[in-house]
Amino acid sequence: MPNIRSAKKRVRSNARKADVNTLVRSSMRTAIKNVEKTVVSGNKDEAANKLNIALQRIDKACTSGLVHKNKAARLKSRLTKAVNSMN
Repeated sequence: MPNIRSAKKRVRSNARKADVNTLVRSSMRTAIKNVEKTVVSGNKDEAANKLNIALQRIDKACTSGLVHKNKAARLKSRLTKAVNSMN
């Protein structure tokens, strides 16, 4: 346990930031899974809507530094390719 006042504040702020990071990362992963599930089911309109949500969540995670920009680009590319290849 820290003794210095500023270190105590850092512990509190780091805990808050960790909660936010967990939320952003898990919502991104959920959105990705939703797109993949919809692609398998074959509903192209719904897949396109869920793709937009997933792209927003991936961008949010990338700008906050949770996901590297190359990983974000790779995820977006794979999801877009999967939705576009639907019949």
